[in-house]
Amino acid sequence: MPDSYLDVSELFVERQAQRSSLHARHLNEQLVRVLKTIGYDVGFQKGQGQYLFDRDGARYLDLLSGFGVFAIGRNHPALRYALKSVLDADFPNLVQLDISTLAGVLAERLLEHVPYLDKVFFANSGAETVEAAIKFARGATGRPGIVSCSHSFHGLSYGALSLMDDANFRSGFEPLLPGCTQIPFNDLAALEQALSSRQVAAFIVEPIQGKGVNLPTDEFLPGAHALCKKYGTIFVADEIQTGIGRTGKFLAVEHWNVEPDMVLLSKALSGGHVPVGALLTRKSIFDKIFSQMDRAVVHGSTFSKNDLAMAAGIATLDVIKQEKLVEQAARRGAELRLALTRMVPGYELLKEVRGKGLMIGIEFGPPKSLKLKASWNILETANKGLFCQLITVPLFKDHKILTQVSGHGSHTIKLLPPLVITEEDCSWIEKAFDDVIAASHKVPGAIWSLGKTLVDNAVRKSA
Repeated sequence: MPDSYLDVSELFVERQAQRSSLHARHLNEQLVRVLKTIGYDVGFQKGQGQYLFDRDGARYLDLLSGFGVFAIGRNHPALRYALKSVLDADFPNLVQLDISTLAGVLAERLLEHVPYLDKVFFANSGAETVEAAIKFARGATGRPGIVSCSHSFHGLSYGALSLMDDANFRSGFEPLLPGCTQIPFNDLAALEQALSSRQVAAFIVEPIQGKGVNLPTDEFLPGAHALCKKYGTIFVADEIQTGIGRTGKFLAVEHWNVEPDMVLLSKALSGGHVPVGALLTRKSIFDKIFSQMDRAVVHGSTFSKNDLAMAAGIATLDVIKQEKLVEQAARRGAELRLALTRMVPGYELLKEVRGKGLMIGIEFGPPKSLKLKASWNILETANKGLFCQLITVPLFKDHKILTQVSGHGSHTIKLLPPLVITEEDCSWIEKAFDDVIAASHKVPGAIWSLGKTLVDNAVRKSA
């Protein structure tokens, strides 16, 4: 390699000690403050599979997996090989007045998993895929309305944000897209009332809600699908987080035997390296958007079918197939949920463990004993959902496990580990949660001292 070429790995090593000051000065200073406040500024240096390594070489188990993008683990050798092979081949990438071979291959392989759909539109992210779904649904039906569920998460661009009712994300950005309404999750009567106007283009739903890991009733998704057929509404499954094997099926809707009119994918499809989104849909819908030659580019995105993104998707699907990661997610998820569920009777703060595959929610709630109840109420008064930080912070500091609360004001911790986690990893998780939850029942104690610090920070913030 010529000496004049920039070695980015050397640049990383040279500047990594300045990461906090660089971000505070040029990027998001508030995020830097958050990480320092809760002690997460450990300076991660390397990622391999399900593990992260900090500046001192300590190993962490990553149960966030980049919000689900690292389903096959970080820096999988097969993915790295695929990306290097593209870079070494000098392909004619993004010619635009041409068609992409790799995009055709990835579309073909995706549709093999969803054989009732016919066409694929590629985008650059989950949110951009949601935006495409809104446009396609309105364009195909001629209707303005879009219905989604309360407590959902679909992305933070304007159309996607319009499908959500979370004031924490919406505040300061309204008015949003007109024609978007929410119904309660699992409420078929409310859905029928919304659809009966026959002005709703699409019902967009997460099969399992990421924010809270809320599961549908056995009747909800099949019933919603039937209602959409009845009223001529397009049924859209937002599988951006739940898809590509996360729940122990390739798609989460398979648990309820539902065949949507559109499926939205992203996150895990990227392999964690090159952002990509995919909208899978029926030919009848697709053909109403790209209806004739002068509308061949009526919707698109400059980088959406770039060769690296397509190669990342192809390699990811191949790894998932070769390593049987869908089956592994089902097996490991069942084992982990059972181990965590067994703890529920022993801890009054622990309310429920739920999920499918390796998408697991661990919910906490108000205790009955007086000492714990008083401490819980102090936290809740200061900031709703603050208790979960008393679990996530010690998990990180004392047990080297990275996880997160499942949403603003939530009492649920969400686990989204890479699908490659081992039996030993599951034992690590079980022992760590048992230790931290046990400590949270000791008042006074170290965990509640942390709680006082968090309360003081919350009070100062609101003052």
